[in-house]
Amino acid sequence: MRWNLRLAAANRGIWKASEMQRLLAEHGLVISAGKMSGLWSGQPSSIKLSDLEVICAVLGCGVEELLIAEPETVTRSAPAAGPDTRPASASSAVTPRPPGGRSLPPT
Repeated sequence: MRWNLRLAAANRGIWKASEMQRLLAEHGLVISAGKMSGLWSGQPSSIKLSDLEVICAVLGCGVEELLIAEPETVTRSAPAAGPDTRPASASSAVTPRPPGGRSLPPT
């Protein structure tokens, strides 16, 4: 995912982080200057959904304008080899338990 706050804000005439911070505070989201700096110029590693909702309300945009998917950056790892990766049809048969709940002794 790519964080796109700065461009979304610029499209609405908001050019400074301090201006965005003030608008967020007017809508009930008071954040520190350090956190605002991270949101404005960086790529946050996490963001609360409630904070994201306020940002969208201030900018009048949807989440898809702030978070841009980049599926081409996702790497797939090879499946691990081992007994847990075999198909269900290849697994051993399940032995039912008697009504008493205990397993049967080995034969």
